[in-house]
Amino acid sequence: MSKVGYARVSSEDQSLNIQVCALKAAGCTKVFSDKASASNTKRTGLIQLLEYVREDDAIVITRIDRISRSVLDLKLLMAKLHSLKVHLSVLEQSIDTASASGRAFLDMLAVFAEFELNIRKERQLEGIAAAKKAGKYKGRKPLDNSIKEKAKELYSQIHNKSEVARVLNISRSSLHKLI
Repeated sequence: MSKVGYARVSSEDQSLNIQVCALKAAGCTKVFSDKASASNTKRTGLIQLLEYVREDDAIVITRIDRISRSVLDLKLLMAKLHSLKVHLSVLEQSIDTASASGRAFLDMLAVFAEFELNIRKERQLEGIAAAKKAGKYKGRKPLDNSIKEKAKELYSQIHNKSEVARVLNISRSSLHKLI
């Protein structure tokens, strides 16, 4: 059995150093990492980790929200780990899914991690609504009429939203609204 670490931060400008040091101090022989949102289930480091681990290995993380913030995503990941006969160990919350109590505690923490994420989103939306009401948040400037006309013209010629959006340097969703 070997311990294999996984570290994740949400953006490129954040540092993985604290997590990596903690994982190495916990005895991890190898550490995989990602700089990506937890909602992105196609993270390169996580995929490599799952390909690397072998039966009876332990995946070690510092906190549960480093591997998933969604109860559904965590359940799917745990099913995958179960099929690989690999267990998960969480350092800061003292969880080890090798035991029934560890699996139950993990389930509870996953629910609270998703709840915390949803509360944060609600607060953000409330803040935006309050700023709009106070006249401090006006949203993005509308696209210029010339761009609107060019978008319609190019789309009628090319019929490919991605290409038209790239040419006009606008998002596909903006282009979709225009068409």
